[in-house]
Order: sequence, then structure tokens, then C-alpha cells
Amino acid sequence: MPITVTKPFFPPLEEYQALLAKIWENNWLTNQGPFAQELEARLKEVLSIDNLIFVNNGTIAIQIALKALNLSDEVITTPFSYVATTSSLVWEGFTPVMVDIDPETLNIDPSLIEAAITNRTTAILATHVFGNPCDVDAIEAIARKHNLKVIYDAAHAFGVKYKGRSLYSYGDASTASFHATKLFHTAEGGAIFFRDVADLQTASKMRNFGHTSPTTFDCVGINGKNSELHAAMGLVNLGYVPAIIAERKAISERYDAELSKEVTRPRLTVGCDVYNYAYYPILVRDEPTLENVIRTLESDDIIPRRYFYPSLNDLPYLNGDSADVPVAKDITKRILCLPLYPTLDADEQARVVKAVNRAVQP
Repeated sequence: MPITVTKPFFPPLEEYQALLAKIWENNWLTNQGPFAQELEARLKEVLSIDNLIFVNNGTIAIQIALKALNLSDEVITTPFSYVATTSSLVWEGFTPVMVDIDPETLNIDPSLIEAAITNRTTAILATHVFGNPCDVDAIEAIARKHNLKVIYDAAHAFGVKYKGRSLYSYGDASTASFHATKLFHTAEGGAIFFRDVADLQTASKMRNFGHTSPTTFDCVGINGKNSELHAAMGLVNLGYVPAIIAERKAISERYDAELSKEVTRPRLTVGCDVYNYAYYPILVRDEPTLENVIRTLESDDIIPRRYFYPSLNDLPYLNGDSADVPVAKDITKRILCLPLYPTLDADEQARVVKAVNRAVQP
């Protein structure tokens, strides 16, 4: 069997089936059913955040957040993220303005943000890359100074804490992905967290076509609702999150101890009290070395991922050549995510380590 970069976590089948039986009894599949409501309540409790809504994926979460905050025109963002961060902006008619990243944390570099602000700028959309917190304090100070909103793409950040608080609690809005590959998942799903309860209320209406009653509408909306089947998966999986993170941490620490010194790692942001080990990214010295690592791994039936690649300013539907982002362009040529999931056993991991160490030698 190939060793893939990730595998979904499957809870015990009988636990999920028990909730499925209740769904059949309730005869309620969608439209904010009892399990969707219960999952929202449980997430509020687990994350200590009051203002959140459960939606059908992490991309629609960004799109609704942009609309709920009543933004327009230019949004400062990062070139080093999954394509959904940028495509959400373009899809909703915004102009992404790319700002380069910090070479150590790989997050947007706050020291470069102010130079990119114009009279058309309305917000900053930053990504907590691989769950590593952005410099949220510096970004918040810049946003307040220039009267901008802040949205965090926190797709990778479940369980992460910064200065004692859930990373989701920072910014005017923060978005989560609960996709099957995430450490906490609902098969497909996501969430939006808001600072202001009024923004939450707006987003809640937007999630359901703008309805305020079965026959009245308060705003333009979309179908962002999720189903009882997905909520049930989340309710079962939620109890396994501590064990999942513990296993991911153990695997990451073995990589740390056994990989060649020719391999480097991003630096964890100071102030990150709890990390979730969502991914295991490595950096090598140049792109030819990276290509050799990929070939070597694939020859042993190991499938890594160039995550993230390409630099988002190079997307074909953007005029990316004008973006001055040399760090992001360099990092995307040298970064790779190695296999990391709870069922990756020691022998499989040893195969990965052996292949990487052989490939990175000068």
C-alpha cells in the first residue's frame, strides 16, 4: 500500500451508526437540524468561543465572512496559502494585494503590510500557515491604525492556542475547514468565528439564503448550511481530537529526531502555547533537491505533497508578475509536506525518513 501524505480519521463505525439511527428517527437531514445545533454548542464549549456558525466547507466560510463584514475592493493577503484563500477573494469580486511572507514562520510579514495599504484597502486576509499563528498582535495594531477588518484563514488551526486563547478568537472573523483531511473533520465542513455578534447574525442569515422567516429575506444569501450526517461525524470525532493531536505530535518528534540536518523546518511563532501538529513541512536547499526528494519518495511508493505550490501570485487569473514576493516564490520551490496521520506506523515512517535523508545529501 502506498504511504500517502495524509489519511482521514475514521471513528469507530458503531459510534457513528448510533447517531445515524437518531437521524433516521428525527427524519431531519439539513436546515440546521438538532445535530448541527449540538455541534455548534459543543464547539463553543471546547474552543471557549461564543460567536460561531457551522457551514458546509472552509471556502464558503471565507466567502461568507467577506460578505458579512461588508468589505469591498482591495484586500491584502498572502501568496503562501492554499488556492482557496485567493480564489475566494477573486470569486467575490475583490482585488487580492499580495504581501510577502516571513522566511521563518511562512506567515504574512506584518512589516510589509502598511506599504501595501491604499485608499481602496478594506481588509487583511491572512493565513495561519500549517496552523502556525500569524503575528496577530502586529496585524491587529495595523488594522486598527488604518481602520481595516482582519480575517484569518485558519483552516489548519483547530486546537491551536495563542497566548492562552483559541487561535480562532483573533481577528474580526476567523474561518475553519473541517474537510476530511483535517485533524478534526466532519467529512466536509467548516466554521466561521466572529468577534462581533452582529456580524455573526448577518452571516447566519447569509448562510441560509438571507432568510429571516420562511417568507422574508433580509439580505442576499447563499446555501452555506451543512447536514445532519456531517454534524454527526463531527460530534463523534470531537472526542478523539486530544488523542489525534498526541499521536501527530509523537510522529512529528520522531521526524525531528531522525531527519537529516540538511532538512530545515518553519519556526513556530512565539506565543503559541498549544500547537496541533497539523502538517509536517520540510524545507530543502533548492528546487532540484526538492525534485530529487519527491522522485526518491515516489520510487518507494511514498506520496508527499508540494504544499503550498505555486506561489499564489502566479495563478493564471491574476496579474502576478507585478507582485514583489521573492520570499514566497523561493519557499514554494523548496517546501514539501511529509506523510503525517495517526495510523502512520514506525516502520512506514522509517521508510520516509530513509528516503528523504538519502535524497538530500549534497
